[in-house]
Amino acid sequence: MEKLEKFFRLKEHNTDVKTEVLAGVTTFMTMAYILIVNPLMLSEAGMDFGGVFTATALSAVIATALMAFLANYPFGLAPGMGLNAFFAYSVVLGMGKSWQFALTAVLIEGLIFIGLSAFKVRESIFEAIPKNLKLAVSVGIGLFIAFLGLTNAGVIVPGSGTIVELGNLKSGAPLLAVIGVLITGVLVARKVKGGLLIGIILTTVIGIPLGVTILPESLNIVSMPPSMSETAFQFVGFDQIFTMEMFLVVITFLFVDIFDTVGTLAGVAAKAGYLDEEGNLPKVGSALMSDAIGTTIGACLGTSTVTTFVESASGVAEGGRTGLTSLSTAFMFFIALFFAPLFTMIPSAATAPALVIVGLFMMGSVTEMNFEDYTESIPAFLTIIMMPFSYSIAEGIVFGMIGYVVVKTLAGKHKDVSLIMWILSIVFVARIFFT
Repeated sequence: MEKLEKFFRLKEHNTDVKTEVLAGVTTFMTMAYILIVNPLMLSEAGMDFGGVFTATALSAVIATALMAFLANYPFGLAPGMGLNAFFAYSVVLGMGKSWQFALTAVLIEGLIFIGLSAFKVRESIFEAIPKNLKLAVSVGIGLFIAFLGLTNAGVIVPGSGTIVELGNLKSGAPLLAVIGVLITGVLVARKVKGGLLIGIILTTVIGIPLGVTILPESLNIVSMPPSMSETAFQFVGFDQIFTMEMFLVVITFLFVDIFDTVGTLAGVAAKAGYLDEEGNLPKVGSALMSDAIGTTIGACLGTSTVTTFVESASGVAEGGRTGLTSLSTAFMFFIALFFAPLFTMIPSAATAPALVIVGLFMMGSVTEMNFEDYTESIPAFLTIIMMPFSYSIAEGIVFGMIGYVVVKTLAGKHKDVSLIMWILSIVFVARIFFT
């Protein structure tokens, strides 16, 4: 215990081993869905489900452990949603490319990211984003993950005459999610330690009689991890690497991953109180290097891009403040390799309540934002609303940054705009009109 406290500087961060471990388990519980969703999605691209399951868990273990030791931050990493959809549905099913082609693109992306992180390019991008926009990112992510939880549970569904509408709350997953929100809300309101985790467990149990939580067919819930022999190190040759199609795919992976990660780090770090007076995150370079290495290793094992998960906010909400939280999350992913039937029985309706409540927590950053200066508040508002409306953290940042440059410049405050913000905004505008 003393070694853990000393290495992770727990007292300095006003936390303890119990709090950190509990926070890490909570983060894992909200991320655990990726162990099933990612293999399911990539299997539609022709990959082996079992191999992708193992690759998903192992890449999460390695990348999250790197975050613990390199940066000492409570952030969990795993193959990211959105990026896996682009992998399967756009590159493979849409463009007609092989999954090996897409996996090679992820490898190239990872190697480029290692270089960008080593030369502090990604760090410069992070630091170039104004503090008000970083706080807006936190608020936007709060709305985004609450919306994500509600849609995954069927509480919010595509509308027949509208874009979205209320789902059928009379039974099934939507009813369970609503019950879970009430249970978790009461636990949090009564300041029960581990309220989010307890809420997930209780909601999962209630889901059994409702038919939402599916129990394993066999009582044998322990098994060896599936083999990765069909997915690991499956790359295409140089004849396909040096093509325009590969270039476009890699650029897309790079763009989405850079700003998803930067946005997530800014948002969760703001909630954890890590941002300094200028809105910068100390050791952001180490945090970015963790996901760069994770992406590269993940590609070698056989999975899509690894990124920092917005669900890390759930662990932060439970009091997680150091790398011991992320190390605990990494350990849980390792355990999941051998208890797949147990961990994968947790339905999305049981994790949705935690995401909704965490969304509330992250809204707190709105009180620190500057709303008096419209050149600050308008771009921030665009950032906030575009994340849930576009269903993308990256696109929310794009609208916010372009809005910041345009509004500041036309309002006669162009000196507030850094060179990096100008360059990024021009690139974003070009991307919108030429891709």
